Amino acid sequence: MKLKQLSIFLENAPGRLYEATHALGEAGINLRSLCISDSSDFGVLRILVSDVGKARRVIMEKQLPARIDDVVAVEIDDTPGSLARILYPFKEIRVNVEYMYALAGASSGKAVMVFRFNDNDKAIEVLRGNKVRILDAEAFGMIESK
Repeated sequence: MKLKQLSIFLENAPGRLYEATHALGEAGINLRSLCISDSSDFGVLRILVSDVGKARRVIMEKQLPARIDDVVAVEIDDTPGSLARILYPFKEIRVNVEYMYALAGASSGKAVMVFRFNDNDKAIEVLRGNKVRILDAEAFGMIESK
């Protein structure tokens, strides 16, 4: 159960984030979660959206570089130590978290973690083996059109 995430590469300049989010909003695309990171000249806006295919087309029309990546979203208890408990099994099997971001308050007492692993398929196998609830596109209200 991998989700399709849109990664948009944005110049670190005033108005670039607005341009991308405004275009998505005008197209009727809802942001389900997001994370932005930066380097010196560019940032990466990582978003889960209601319609990833349409979102990519909208962003490409704006001539903003973008790509679609697979990520894994899980629901965990929103309590101290919950994240460490689900990460523990990855320590020995050499599956690395390339990046992650969180949503708190998505449901009562739960948090949602979105991961990009260096081996998403192996990570899903480990998460399932440890009875971690993996969220699918439907849980996020997402359409994964092309």
